[in-house]
Amino acid sequence: MKYNLKSEIPVLIIVMLPFLYLGIIWNALPDTVPTHWNLYGKIDGYNKKATLLWIPFLLPLLTYLIFLIAPVIDPKKRLQNMGDKLTKLKFAITFIMSLIALFIIHASKEQKLSPNLIPILIGTLFAVLGNFFPTLKPNYFIGIRIPWTLNNENNWKLTHRFAGKLWLIGGISIIIYSLIAQPETSHIFLLCTTTLIAVAPIIYSFRIYKSKENTTPEKNTH
Repeated sequence: MKYNLKSEIPVLIIVMLPFLYLGIIWNALPDTVPTHWNLYGKIDGYNKKATLLWIPFLLPLLTYLIFLIAPVIDPKKRLQNMGDKLTKLKFAITFIMSLIALFIIHASKEQKLSPNLIPILIGTLFAVLGNFFPTLKPNYFIGIRIPWTLNNENNWKLTHRFAGKLWLIGGISIIIYSLIAQPETSHIFLLCTTTLIAVAPIIYSFRIYKSKENTTPEKNTH
């Protein structure tokens, strides 16, 4: 897959936004900024402002690089065959990561945090991933990558169809709950929902594997 700089310009702009924003506000930031908040949105940790430089690197930039490198090193070359779908997924996930980075940097600048906004952004991420899950081809980098899905294409397909619906519903539920709930309960709901949508597809995939195993006729040893 050849790298086309012209086609990558929109997503590169998204990647650069947190860097540009941080550069604009850098001189206005104090030497020590808040870098951690509790469930109620109150500051409970400070660090040097240079720590903020890691945020755009570890969120939008790293996400973009993973999407860039993964299709090249994918042994089965399945990601390359996704074409436009992978491009849209790359843009969507990088965009959300950039928003999260901007939010964290802005919160450090203003020294206040809207505690329900992070769950809303994470819920959006889950919903977007859920929407794309059914379109994913078997690969080692993106999706429910467990032995039963990687060794059986039908298992992968069924598991990601199930996971897609679950992650989409879970993500929307997190968004709605975070809009109406108190911060401490929205974070608990986020944790419980994340655990559910992470574990349920694994169990579902394993049940498909066991079902197929039980229906496979035994070889005649006589």
